[in-house]
Amino acid sequence: MNPITEAGICRRRFLAAGSALVVGFSLSPIVRIAAQGDAKLPGDLNTTPFLDSWIRVDADGKITVLTGKAELGQGIKTALLQVAAEELGVDPSEITLVTADTELTPNEGYTAGSHSMQDSGTAIRNAAAQVRAILSETAAARLGVPAEQLQLRNGAVAAGDGQRIGFGELVSGGLLHQRAQAQSPLKPASAYTIIGKSLQRVDIPAKATGGSVYVQDLRFPGMVHARVVRPPSYRANLRDVQTSQVEKLPGVLKILRNGNYLAVIAEREYQAVTAMRALAAAAAWEELRALPEEKEIFSFVEGLPSEPIVIRDDQPSAGIGGRSVEAAYRRAYQMHGSIGPSCAVGLFKDGGLTLWTHSQGVYPLRKAVAEMLHLEEDRVRCIHVEGSGCYGHNGADDAAADAALLAHAFPERPVRVQWMREQEHLWEPYGPAMVGKARAALDNRGMIAAWEYEVWSNTHSTRPGPAGNLLPARLLDPPFAPPPPRPIPMPEGGGDRNAIPSYKIPQARVTNRFVPAMPIRVSALRGLGAYMNIFSIESFIDELAKQAGVDPVEFRLRHLDDPRARDVVATAAERFEWSSNRPHEPRGRGFAFARYKNLAAYTAIAVEAEVEHESGRVRLIRAVAATDSGQSVNPDGIKNQIEGGILQSSSWTLYEAVSFDQMRITSADWSSYPIMRFPDLPESVEVHVIDRPGQPFLGTGEAAQGPTAAALANAVADATGVRIRELPLTRERVKAAIGV
Repeated sequence: MNPITEAGICRRRFLAAGSALVVGFSLSPIVRIAAQGDAKLPGDLNTTPFLDSWIRVDADGKITVLTGKAELGQGIKTALLQVAAEELGVDPSEITLVTADTELTPNEGYTAGSHSMQDSGTAIRNAAAQVRAILSETAAARLGVPAEQLQLRNGAVAAGDGQRIGFGELVSGGLLHQRAQAQSPLKPASAYTIIGKSLQRVDIPAKATGGSVYVQDLRFPGMVHARVVRPPSYRANLRDVQTSQVEKLPGVLKILRNGNYLAVIAEREYQAVTAMRALAAAAAWEELRALPEEKEIFSFVEGLPSEPIVIRDDQPSAGIGGRSVEAAYRRAYQMHGSIGPSCAVGLFKDGGLTLWTHSQGVYPLRKAVAEMLHLEEDRVRCIHVEGSGCYGHNGADDAAADAALLAHAFPERPVRVQWMREQEHLWEPYGPAMVGKARAALDNRGMIAAWEYEVWSNTHSTRPGPAGNLLPARLLDPPFAPPPPRPIPMPEGGGDRNAIPSYKIPQARVTNRFVPAMPIRVSALRGLGAYMNIFSIESFIDELAKQAGVDPVEFRLRHLDDPRARDVVATAAERFEWSSNRPHEPRGRGFAFARYKNLAAYTAIAVEAEVEHESGRVRLIRAVAATDSGQSVNPDGIKNQIEGGILQSSSWTLYEAVSFDQMRITSADWSSYPIMRFPDLPESVEVHVIDRPGQPFLGTGEAAQGPTAAALANAVADATGVRIRELPLTRERVKAAIGV
């Protein structure tokens, strides 16, 4: 399905009364019903419990599956189609999938935290199974055949004697508007013909052939273009701007100034860019030196007031004794660095606003935009369209807020807002700088006897919900104040995500020192605190193994009693040939393991890396990973996620750090914020999927980032004999550490 065509259809149907596509149910009463204290339903059926909220069958037999989750390049469109098709007995190509649209789909909050299959996939699978049972029972009554003797094939219910009734003939009278049940007649894994197969991803062909796929590609009749003039720094105030000459430029339709918010709308895109640059030159700003020194950022973060939150405490008051080891680890601010700058299109017409956006949370965004514009929520519709580069909380929601403000100020015509590269780099919310401190004791057998870990971090989510979390809303007069930052509670956590080790440790204390003050704008970057905490813990595990004189893989296995954890560790080590593969200098090998969030996918990674002693350059040569995501719906999709996670994490770990001075952010482009380039790619990446038929889906999308960072750091230590505990492992940092 072409998302650009789909978006256009949605728009026409949204504006046309009496459209056939408008779903005949309301989401609001569903939430109320779900809150009545009934038995918990599987996945997100628990909050949206009616079957026709997820599965619709029209009179002509057309099947539509609806999900509140968004395709971000993680392949969930394909996996969700497979899940529904398996239970309904149809080919995936016979299903239309509608994703993340506040007028059509269930409210599933954010597409984040590797929850799509756990929440939406589980809901769709169970809803489809229950729809299958309803269709079978209804057909049985009409055909006079026991339901257990019927099969669903190719959009019909068929009996052994050749009788068949199409799905469309069975669904009259709101047949599927039934509340879901807690138990579903799921197909046994032994009967699967679609789940577990590596089907071609439906989102890839248009991307690979240059088709119109992304929100950046959207074009509507009569569409105009907008550009925003951002302040030069966080606390800059717009003292004056002369607009008279800019208003005379070709194509300029409107200049909007509201407080510190300044933007221009023009007929054509380059006219908007030209006018934006002229407007920026005509603006006078007052700036403050409000940022800390970059070189002192970690001591600065540690020195800020923090709220200690103990998340594991089973250590006696005597504390750590015996053969103790301690270390401190650090992670710089890092950005999403989306290759395609953020974009959105807004249309304000007949008192209602429609936004096409690559936000990861269309419902929370709708709430924030409605508050910002003082509109009722039902007057705002947000439609997800894929973005060229989107994971975590990047500039997508802010671009949508730009489009909302400008469309509201210039009604009746679609307004397209495209960020510039420097705006994406300077104004997106970053992943927070973090500090982790570990201390442990080994007993006389070389086993971990006691463990302490503390992590200092800001919040990892300032996503919209309140308008004050939208950048444009903060710049208005009067401004919308950002809400007080809060930690994300366990078991998933934010800064403390994966701060509790997965290993058998008899005495442990883990503390999240939550830092409310945020000198630099931060929010969700893929994996949240798991990337830093796994880097810290798995680096420290290697240091403890060295102290104990035990091979790092063997040391991990001695401390793991979860058989699935042991399986991924053993598989990665075996496929890497860990026991026999001992690279010669300047290469080293490294290993790491984690279960993402301690409740999602298990992943172990072994790497070989090369360190150039003269330059300090680290290059990942090869990586071998093993992952257990529970029931594997599309093994190739899982491999895609782990492969992508390894490459993304390698870029973070070896290259990426936001730079700044006391006035402003200075990482404005790819030269001041380097990322991994094609010549830096590893020679090979292998991913081995351990399938668990019949087991619950486990989130995979962010499972590789933390283990990759630690495995690389461990490989550098193996190659050089020097332990580097600060990310990223840049050439300069490595060269200084090894003293060349």
